[in-house]
Amino acid sequence: MSTVETALGPVDAAQLGRTLSHEHLFINLMAERRGDGLLHDPRLMTEELAVFAGQGGRTIFDLTTAELTPGSTTDSDPAFTANVAGQTRDPASITAIQAVSRATGVNVVLGTGRYRDPFLHTPLIDRLGVDGIAEEMIRDIVDGFPGTTAKAGLIGEIGADKWFISAAEERVFRAAARAHHETGAPIYTHAARWPVGSAQLRLLREEAVDPKRIAIGHADTIPDEDYVLRIAAEGAYVGLDTINSANTHDVAARVAAVLRLVNAGHESQILLAHDVCVVSHLKSHGGNGFEFVLGDFRTALLDAGLAEDTFERIVTANPARFITRPHKDEPPSMSASRVETR
Repeated sequence: MSTVETALGPVDAAQLGRTLSHEHLFINLMAERRGDGLLHDPRLMTEELAVFAGQGGRTIFDLTTAELTPGSTTDSDPAFTANVAGQTRDPASITAIQAVSRATGVNVVLGTGRYRDPFLHTPLIDRLGVDGIAEEMIRDIVDGFPGTTAKAGLIGEIGADKWFISAAEERVFRAAARAHHETGAPIYTHAARWPVGSAQLRLLREEAVDPKRIAIGHADTIPDEDYVLRIAAEGAYVGLDTINSANTHDVAARVAAVLRLVNAGHESQILLAHDVCVVSHLKSHGGNGFEFVLGDFRTALLDAGLAEDTFERIVTANPARFITRPHKDEPPSMSASRVETR
């Protein structure tokens, strides 16, 4: 029976249930969003996630990579910094996540890796190199995050800040590919605003990663209706994972994207989430919190003609299939020959 690593230990993949594929519980985005970018209140986060649990939600993927965790709790260790080799998740943040998971009964699958520019500390990335960055990810997946009892269950989110992949970001992507080959963990990316997910796929395929083990994130932020179809045609999962606005235009565009993918035969490649990452996303602060996908967005999809059982497969079967690692005796699918990097 396949199991998935969560913040509280392994869970049978068949028991993951309704899943949000891209969220953040404790995160420090203040470098870009100032006060709105700090989620560090355990009591409040427990209340917010409990709403999702009340809807029958069972699991979230927390994709808060290294540079987003320092200072993400009130008791963060001042000595912890993502600019130091080997420090990829603040242990205090993981302890807080574990407490929220226990209190709500929601499984939390933890991501590992390094984020994107301008958060990446280039001197560290240069010093570590591709192999050093890969070693950090492998350690978090195989042995666990230092100073904690938790292991990572996937790689991500790793990303590109702009419409291209920078040199530092490229090193992280190639490292993720090598960690994937060593561990079988899938890769989830950040590719917002521009269709840079296509370049991310090309890069990962150069490193012989099967697109079926990749999720291209934030595909619903690209103002190109065919983009999601191009990503799906490559075989990757499509992250429609910024469903955090009740704005009529935003909801309609995301509903249309789901239907476009389903009608094109890509139902099994859709991943849904909110990407809760700032205070204003929280229900207690006027946002939609963690309840919108299973609530009003689900209603909008059904009203638009999506079958209820299709929705359930999207939020249950798809993330479970994506997150489940192949058995050791199952050879990886090599879609391209690996290339050496500078």
